[in-house]
Amino acid sequence: LTAMGNPSMDPTISAADSTAQQDSLFSMMDVFLISLITGLFTYWFFFRKKKEEVPDLPKMQSVVAPVRDSSFIEKMKKTGRNIVVFYGSQTGTAEEFANRLSKDAHRYGLRGMAADPEEYDLSDLSRLSEIDKSLAVFCMATYGEGDPTDNAQDFYDWLQEADADLSGLRFAVFGLGNKTYEHFNAMGKYVDKRLEELGAQRIFELGLGDDDGNLEEDFITWREQFWPAVCEHFGVEATGEESSIRQYELVVHTDVNMNKVYTGEMGRLKSYENQKPPFDAKNPFLAQVTENRKLNEGGERHLMHLELDISNSKIRYESGDHVAVYPANDSSLVNHIGEILGTDLDTVMSLNNLDEESNKKHPFPCPTSYRTALTYYLDITNPPRTNVLYELAQYATDSGEQERLRKMASSAAEGKALYLSWVVEARRNILAILQDMPSLRPPIDHLCELLPRLQARYYSIASSSKVHPNSIHICAVTVEYETKTGRLNKGVATNWLKNKVPEQNGSSSLVPMYVRKSQFRLPFKPSTPVIMIGPGTGIAPFIGFIQERAWLKQQGKEVGETVLYYGCRREHEDYLYREELARFQKEGVLTQLNVAFSRDQTEKVYVQHLLKKNKENVWKLLNEGMAHIYVCGDARNMARDVQNTFYEIVSEFGNMSQPQAVDYVKKLMTKGRYSLDVWS
Repeated sequence: LTAMGNPSMDPTISAADSTAQQDSLFSMMDVFLISLITGLFTYWFFFRKKKEEVPDLPKMQSVVAPVRDSSFIEKMKKTGRNIVVFYGSQTGTAEEFANRLSKDAHRYGLRGMAADPEEYDLSDLSRLSEIDKSLAVFCMATYGEGDPTDNAQDFYDWLQEADADLSGLRFAVFGLGNKTYEHFNAMGKYVDKRLEELGAQRIFELGLGDDDGNLEEDFITWREQFWPAVCEHFGVEATGEESSIRQYELVVHTDVNMNKVYTGEMGRLKSYENQKPPFDAKNPFLAQVTENRKLNEGGERHLMHLELDISNSKIRYESGDHVAVYPANDSSLVNHIGEILGTDLDTVMSLNNLDEESNKKHPFPCPTSYRTALTYYLDITNPPRTNVLYELAQYATDSGEQERLRKMASSAAEGKALYLSWVVEARRNILAILQDMPSLRPPIDHLCELLPRLQARYYSIASSSKVHPNSIHICAVTVEYETKTGRLNKGVATNWLKNKVPEQNGSSSLVPMYVRKSQFRLPFKPSTPVIMIGPGTGIAPFIGFIQERAWLKQQGKEVGETVLYYGCRREHEDYLYREELARFQKEGVLTQLNVAFSRDQTEKVYVQHLLKKNKENVWKLLNEGMAHIYVCGDARNMARDVQNTFYEIVSEFGNMSQPQAVDYVKKLMTKGRYSLDVWS
C-alpha cells in the first residue's frame, strides 16, 4: 500500500517529471531524425552530383587531346587536298618554298597544302595512298653540322626508328643547304634515301639547293622540271592558270581595343609586358643590355661586346650554346616604304587566311599595324625572291617595268640572269625596287602578305655560365656595305644591337632573346687538352671556354692544355679581348696564345699558317694528348683551309696517305673530337 500510495502522495511532482522525460525523449528523437535526414540528403546530393559528372569527363579529355587532330590525312580528305608539302625550316626559307609549291598545285588541277612536320603524326605517311593522285613533297633544310632543323627533329627521329611500310607513298625531296659546310644538304639526302628504303616511290630526283651559290635559282630550276614529272606520273596537264592567288584577306580595324593589338610580340599577346618562362622562339625573354662596348681600337668596322642580363628568367646555358636575338628593322626604311605607297602605317589590320582549315591563320601576329609588321615581323632588307616579283608585277602600270618583273620571275635563262644581276648581286631590297620602278605601287597589304618573316639572328655565346650565370655575352661586328647601285646597306641585327645603349630602366635597351642548345661542347674531362681556332668574332665561344677552364682550375680540378689560335687584321686595330687573353695566359689557364695578324706585314698570315708552324706540337696534342679541336668562324675559306692543314699535319706525322689522313680527321669529327661552329 505504501508503495502504491507514494506516487499519488505528490501528484504535482510526478506529472512534471513525466513531462520532462517526454520532452527529453522528443528532443533526442528530433536531433537524431534531423541528423539522419541531413546525412541522407548530403549523401544523395553528392552521390547524384558524381553520377552527373561522369559523362562530362570524356568530353573534357576530347577537347584537350583530339584523336585525329594530328592526322594530316584526315585534314587532306576533309579539304580535298592531294599534295602535302612538309618543310624543315630554321630561317623560314624552306617554309616559303613549301608554300610556293603548294600554291603551284592548282595550276595542274591539284590541291596542295604546306605542313609543319612538328604539328602532325608522320607515321600517317603510310596512309597517304588512300587519297587519289596523292604526293608528299619534303623541303628540308640542313642546320649546323648536318643536323635537322628544330621543327623536323621529331620527324628525323621517327625516320631513324621507323620500320613502316611506305610502299604506297609517292614522294619528292628538295634540300636546302650550303656547300661551304662539311655536311652539305645532309638532311635532304637522308630523307630522300630513307623514304626509298622504307618502300616509298620517288617520282622526281632529289633537288640540292646551295645557299652559297644561288638558292633561288636552284629551287626554280628544280621546280620547273618537277611539275612536268608530276603531270606525267598522274596523267594531268597544266591548266594554264598563272593568275595571282591571294592567300589572305585584309580586314581593317577602325574601332579596336588597343590592348588586343600586337606590338611586336612573337607569340602570346602582351608577352613582353607579362613575361612567363620557359622562354623559346615563340616566347622570347626581354633581356636588359647592361654593357655595350666597342672592342676594336681603329679601322672602319665596329666590333662590339654586349652583355644581356638574364636574371630571374630561369634561362640556363652552357659554353658553346647560341643566343638567338629578334631584331627590328630600321625605322627610316619602314617610313620610306609607307611614304612611297602612300599608306598610313598606323592603320590597324589583320590578314586572315582564306583557307579556314589552315593551321596558319595569319602570316604574322594579328591584329597589328602596318608599322609594327614592317618593323618586327617582315624581312624588308634582303633581296626579294622571284615569286614576290611575279606577284607584284600586276601592279606596275608601266608595261616595260611589268615585263621586266615578269621576266625576272620566269624560268628562262635570260630571266634568271637578269634576276641575278639586277636583284641578287645589286642587293636590291624591296624599298630599292620600289624606288627604281616608279610605276610599281602595290597595295601594302599584298606586299605584307608576300614578304618573308624577319628571322632571329644567332650568335655564339661569349661567356661561361659557371662564371656569368645571370648574363649572356655577345661578340659581333656591324655589317655595313655599299651596293652596286651606290646605296648603303646595313645589317639589320648588328646595327640594331649597336644602338642598344645601357640605360637605367630604359626600354630602348631591351633585347628579345632565347638560347639554342648546340653540340659545341668542352670535353667531359677537364684534363683533356683543347685546340681552339677562331679568328675575328670566331673567338666568341672560346672566351666562354677559357673562362670555364679558369673556373675549373680554381675549383682545384686538373685542367689540360688550353691552346688558342686567333687571327685579326692588325695588332693595334682589331685585336679582340686582348687584355682578357693576356690575363688568362698570365694565370696559366691559356697555355698557348698564337695570334695571326693578317695585314701587319706584306705577306698575309692566317691561323692555318700558325698551325703549320707549330705542326709538331699540334700532332703531339692530337695523337698523344687526345686533344679536342674546335673551329669557329668563316665556313667558306677559313674552316676549309684549317681542315686542309690538319690533313697535311696528320699525313706528315702519322705517316698516312692523303685519303687516310682525310679519313682520320673525319673519324675525329664522328667521335666529337673535331667540332665546328661556322657560318658563311
